Amino acid sequence: MKWEESKKGFENYLTLEKSLSQNSIAAYINDINKLIEFLGKNFKKTSPEKVKLNHLKKFVEWLNERGVSPRTQARTISGIKSFYKYLLIEGKISSDPTALLESPKIGRKLPDILSMEEIDQLIDAVDLEKPEGQRNKAMLETLYSCGLRVSELVNLKITNLFFEQGFVKIEGKAGKERLVPVSKRAVTEINKYLNGYRKSLKIHKDSENILFLNRRGKKLSRVMVFTIIKNLAQKIELNKKISPHTFRHSFATHLINGGADLRAVQEMLGHESILTTEIYTHLDRDYLKNTIHQFHPRS
Repeated sequence: MKWEESKKGFENYLTLEKSLSQNSIAAYINDINKLIEFLGKNFKKTSPEKVKLNHLKKFVEWLNERGVSPRTQARTISGIKSFYKYLLIEGKISSDPTALLESPKIGRKLPDILSMEEIDQLIDAVDLEKPEGQRNKAMLETLYSCGLRVSELVNLKITNLFFEQGFVKIEGKAGKERLVPVSKRAVTEINKYLNGYRKSLKIHKDSENILFLNRRGKKLSRVMVFTIIKNLAQKIELNKKISPHTFRHSFATHLINGGADLRAVQEMLGHESILTTEIYTHLDRDYLKNTIHQFHPRS
């Protein structure tokens, strides 16, 4: 069995069976490439079916020596485990060498969030004198109002806007769809954008149904959304490292802090497991603890 053939089969499996995005697939293949690099330097001519637990333990040591963080190590090991699970399913191997491979223990990192005041400051900092200003304002309102991933935002379709019912339909990970309530403020800003700036664009035929477009009439890139938010943060001198995902974290945290049901938040975020959503209850507790330490006379 050759590595290139195995990787190609794995890639097809992730695409056709798991329906993963190209970004996710690239991450998995990158994990396998790291293992191939290690084996090439230390255990030459070791094909996929000849990899043993001892090789993998030494691989983890190698990652550690290179200064790879425990979180990244855990992500890489997860990718390699998925690869060998695929080989096992396909009958390419009779036993899984990763079965007893342990990932490094990592603490759960709590995401940065923005206060309501900071979100308002960012949105108010959008320059509406610029042609794309209304698009940016509508985009940020939607990102926060619906708690979207950046990939969901840039792929949002006009035909998935159900404003009369107060919902937007989101096409999430692995093609899973969900309905998310949309705020009146977001609806107002989107309609202004649709009736103004968007009408002035020469829209590319492949992007006619995409809501948020760039100056060339094509779908916005994820990088462009990052850049817009980064520039606004610098403009208001916000001393936090933020990204589009920060709006999603803030959306969930503000709902939980306001007393929203955890299952409802899970549904709106599109989380498969309630455990993923529970991180926001930890954020709430952390906020309460900090408040006690800061303001309680006996703290």
